[in-house]
Amino acid sequence: MSQPSDTKGKEPAASASQESSSPPRQSRDNPGETVAHGILPAEHWAQIADGDDDDSDSALEDPLTSTASITSSILNYRTINGRTFHSNQGNAQSWFANDKSAQESMDITHHAFTLILDGKLHLAPLEGVKLHKVLDVGTGTGAWEIALALLIPHFADDHPEAIVIGTDVSPIQPTWVPPNIRFEIEDCTGRWTFEPNSFDYIHMRFLLGSIGDWNLLMQRAFDACKPGGYIESFEPSSYLESEDGSVTDTMAMGQWGKLFIEGGRKMGRSFEVYQQGTVRAALEGAGFVDVHEQDFKVPIGGWPKDAHQKAIGEFTRIGFLQDPEGYLVFLAHTMGWKREQTLVFLSHLRRELRSSKVHAFYRQKVLWARKPEA
Repeated sequence: MSQPSDTKGKEPAASASQESSSPPRQSRDNPGETVAHGILPAEHWAQIADGDDDDSDSALEDPLTSTASITSSILNYRTINGRTFHSNQGNAQSWFANDKSAQESMDITHHAFTLILDGKLHLAPLEGVKLHKVLDVGTGTGAWEIALALLIPHFADDHPEAIVIGTDVSPIQPTWVPPNIRFEIEDCTGRWTFEPNSFDYIHMRFLLGSIGDWNLLMQRAFDACKPGGYIESFEPSSYLESEDGSVTDTMAMGQWGKLFIEGGRKMGRSFEVYQQGTVRAALEGAGFVDVHEQDFKVPIGGWPKDAHQKAIGEFTRIGFLQDPEGYLVFLAHTMGWKREQTLVFLSHLRRELRSSKVHAFYRQKVLWARKPEA
């Protein structure tokens, strides 16, 4: 088993301290409510003057929303504060919105992540593997799957039967796709319908907060993976940090991760899979071997001096600014925040994202492993 590699990011230095292990406390406003240490109440943000929201310290404007969307008659979407989410089905609990603005944010974030990986779609050593069948769990808009499917003929030695299957709980994927792609509506936390030992490669990304039992998920992936096949997981930390103190605990950025941790506790889902090493433990527990991991520090904004890191930071910030409400509204609603309170908090977050004085980043872990030969 390999050791973790050195950090990829070039700009941020040593790790900032985390507070994810702090025990919960009782709320003063509602003694029956449990909250995590350090979370500021929703009313706090309305008491802080927004200040001038002009362009004097802004590196970019809010991005425009895409008009690309699909229609579907098979799901009755839930609506929370005007935003849509997947319908109730099984134990599925995806906390990110699925409407047009959210989809645009997903696609921008996908592009940023290809920059993080230096243009690659994976880190698992697939170059010598003939990929006849690939599974993308939680495919979202299908951007990753479509990009890989265009390369499948090369990997699979021009086998026409090669296929990439993407699963999700929302049918937000495009209808015009390469012929070797298939999208399926499926909850990965439920029973898997795939044949055992059928996939050469299984890809998972950004499932934190949606999985109740990671051990069960990885066991099902192990059963579906071919002997000798690979699995790869991409999960970030929820915390936004800085090395120079420009992100403080009382800023919206400093509160962001704490809100997700507490909201996850209320939902019975964890947003601390990065901090707790959840994915690696589940991979090894399921029986995967040769587990590798690589950590990245992903800048948010154009503050890095290195050109490549600057480009990553700019796209990461654009993805954030495209739809921060789509990330937060479900969890804020879970914690009892009113929509007006959520919007006030997000106005502070947007101003901080635009500021050239804030040198924020988040942490990202990539793990890949192999199923032993039979």
